Amino acid sequence: MRRRRIAAGVVAAGLAVAGLWHLGGGAWIYAKAALAQVLLEGSWERTQRGEDKVRPWPWADTWPVARLRVPRLDVSVIVLEGASGRTLAFGPGHHQGTPLPGRPGNSLISAHRDTHFRFLKDLEPGDEIRIEGAAGTARRYRVTGAAIVDRRQARLAGGGDRPRLTLVTCYPFDAVVPGGPLRYLVFAEAAERI
Repeated sequence: MRRRRIAAGVVAAGLAVAGLWHLGGGAWIYAKAALAQVLLEGSWERTQRGEDKVRPWPWADTWPVARLRVPRLDVSVIVLEGASGRTLAFGPGHHQGTPLPGRPGNSLISAHRDTHFRFLKDLEPGDEIRIEGAAGTARRYRVTGAAIVDRRQARLAGGGDRPRLTLVTCYPFDAVVPGGPLRYLVFAEAAERI
């Protein structure tokens, strides 16, 4: 009888440790995303003072290119250059090959649905998005709509003569398994400069 109790205690302790390990891993994703934005503030300030490609930490392969704000939702995030998995772990990423926000054409910015772009589901047509560029220039955008697309079939154009913005994240927002083929897109058209 005593051996069964000890065995049950060992199993319970093992399950508790495994549970804490998984909880810690999940919490680490959110903590890393939040901490990165704090560290990026210093790089962003140096970028605005005119320094070029200011890496937020020595081993970074990205740098700040813009600040994205949504006043109605009290959102403010620093956008990084590139949209690799490493970059998106720390913040929204600007897709290379598309114009920087504020320039003519369609600028694509991606982020994870459970961290930096969790707010996309709350955006509504008419909402204001503000983008501040590295040189201090700022532009207002107005949300025009949203769509759910299959990434294997969708092609997003980067051209055109008017500044546009497409924000991209995985879909559905409450999915348990990461990734998948569906993407949630929010479209915005340039309004006036600030």
